[in-house]
Amino acid sequence: MLAGKRILITGVLTDDSIAWHVARVAQEQGAEVALTGFGRALRLTARSAKRLPNEAEVFELDINEPSDMEALVEALDAKWGGLDGALHAIAYAPADALGGKFLETSPESASTAFLTSAFSYKTLTNGLRPLFAKAGGGAVVGLDFDNSLAWPAYDWMGVSKSALQSVNRYLARYLGKEAIRANLVSAGPLGTVAAKSIPGFEQFEMLWEIRAPLGWEPRNPDPVARMACVLMSDFSTATTGEIVHVDGGFHAVAAGETEGY
Repeated sequence: MLAGKRILITGVLTDDSIAWHVARVAQEQGAEVALTGFGRALRLTARSAKRLPNEAEVFELDINEPSDMEALVEALDAKWGGLDGALHAIAYAPADALGGKFLETSPESASTAFLTSAFSYKTLTNGLRPLFAKAGGGAVVGLDFDNSLAWPAYDWMGVSKSALQSVNRYLARYLGKEAIRANLVSAGPLGTVAAKSIPGFEQFEMLWEIRAPLGWEPRNPDPVARMACVLMSDFSTATTGEIVHVDGGFHAVAAGETEGY
């Protein structure tokens, strides 16, 4: 499905992350893959890169540091001379922006959550445009968690995910003429390191167990990874601005069969 494609995967930390599994599935489907990490976690990214079917090269990227973005584009241009797809798997909110502290969150923390979790989608996509142009177009996929309703404890990360969805629509609007597609995969809760850092994460797992019509396995990221790869493939060349739910159908129902309705 991705034979000959050159794919950049951001946000890989450990090999239980969604991003790592997207990289694995992409390689299994024939793609060449490169990863990004930054700071103290760069060593973890490099270690995870060795656990892929084919070890991937790792580049440093602090998405809020313009010089890192410029250096990444130069490095990928030298490596591949173009780019066909990219996964945006970047999100962060300070501790006081999560866990029920919504009304007390400082403007600075809310801004950090937005800048890193939503605006960064534009930063990454816009930065990679010269590489997509060399490939005749490309596809960017972002990882999302549906925030059409307010969730307990998710707070300003939830607000940032709503912003991410809006950024996705605007990217689709402005970049379609360049044959660049922008889509999101809205995943059900998965037991990654990042997810477990959210206070009250176990509430999400319990809700999905009760309500998802197809059921949901929080320790199986494969369905999400496969959909991300579909959206980066030539099977989705007429799809952009979309949010594809991979959540066992949870988003489509108001209550589960065991909730007394």
